[in-house]
Amino acid sequence: MELPNSMLLALFLAITCSVAAAYDPLDPTGNITIKWDIQSWTPDGYVAMVAMNNYQQYRQIMAPGWTLGWSWAKKEVIWSIVGAQATEQGDCSKFKGGIPHCCKHTPSVVDLLPGVPYNQQIANCCRGGVVSAYGQDPAGALSAFQVSVGLAGTTNKTVKLPKNFTLMGPGLGYTCGPATVVPSTVYWSADHRRKTQALMTWTVTCTYSQQLASRYPTCCVSFSSFYNSTIVPCARCACGCGAHKSTGGRGGKSHSDGCIAGDSKRALTPGVNTPKKDGAQLLQCTNHMCPIRVHWHVKLNYKDYWRAKIAVTNFNYRMNYTQWTLVAQHPNLNNVTEVFSFQYKPLLPYGNINDTGMFYGLKLYNDLLMEAGPFGNVQSEVLMRKDDATFTFGQGWAFPRKIYFNGDECKMPPPDSYPYLPNSAPPRSSIITAAASTCLVLLLLLLAA
Repeated sequence: MELPNSMLLALFLAITCSVAAAYDPLDPTGNITIKWDIQSWTPDGYVAMVAMNNYQQYRQIMAPGWTLGWSWAKKEVIWSIVGAQATEQGDCSKFKGGIPHCCKHTPSVVDLLPGVPYNQQIANCCRGGVVSAYGQDPAGALSAFQVSVGLAGTTNKTVKLPKNFTLMGPGLGYTCGPATVVPSTVYWSADHRRKTQALMTWTVTCTYSQQLASRYPTCCVSFSSFYNSTIVPCARCACGCGAHKSTGGRGGKSHSDGCIAGDSKRALTPGVNTPKKDGAQLLQCTNHMCPIRVHWHVKLNYKDYWRAKIAVTNFNYRMNYTQWTLVAQHPNLNNVTEVFSFQYKPLLPYGNINDTGMFYGLKLYNDLLMEAGPFGNVQSEVLMRKDDATFTFGQGWAFPRKIYFNGDECKMPPPDSYPYLPNSAPPRSSIITAAASTCLVLLLLLLAA
């Protein structure tokens, strides 16, 4: 039976959109995998180690950190947690003796803050929910806690897997699949002469979608070059003006109260930099109204090399970006010679195609991007070797194709607005013709002499 064309089109769009919503072409295998390892049985349940592995190359979980939630399959309770805590205890009135840590059917668990007592800690815990990107810091891309579950099964056949997993990292954007039983995790002893294994293991995979996280982009890109006096700014309302709409005043002074002019006294008042519980932003008034602007400047042109300057500016008064990442896609990144004041790591999402790289700050130097103000920017320069077969400054070639900041794709300027080369230089054929004519004149003069 053939389906009507309208139904086929709807089916195609549904499949395409569902796949694209959580697929990053520059990090096709990136995800967060949550693994539950049952370590021992208890009289009414089990003790499990829960590990959260961030396999995303350039997207981390920033402060205030992750929140992991799920629904119990039966009437399970959490007797105790080491290395984390449930945000609510729930109704535990039916327990007469020991009171569980959490009796909610849908618990929400958060990481502990640094500096908690040692008897509440476990390996890879207690960072305030901050998890590094795997491509930037593999050792910091793991967070873990131990949980004791009661009123559950006490064998592999009677344990029921939790359902409806949710992950806030720290806001929206992650979608988690169902828990799946996998081969038990194997552990090696310290001397690597004995191995043990978990009694039961299941995993949950969570993927990120920028469309779910934010209605608008969270950053924008501007361009400039040494060969053109035009500066291409971020597009107007690139990150959505919304309540921050301007009435057209100069310098942002006529914006609504949702943003602060750069020279306003309000920016210096106490409490401006205090984060809000709902994560509400307080931006410096700009035409683009983005928290982050990335500026790419083509700075110098040498015989065999060329040099670009990258500047990242934070316009959010309430946000410090710790261990930030900047990803650029550019065809000449396969010939990076030197990067100044930033760390650089090539990304190879498609094997041998080396056109994508990640920039990030040097530890304890510029890995913290401060909130809006005089220190709210970081800068670097990158030196690249020219490829004689493909290199040109024309047609916007010297500018990146895509820019990501902290894993979110930034709004690029329209391609037809890129700074262009002036048309003052004569064509190559004209140069050859002129040279030939000069040689002919000199030859005639010699013969005449």
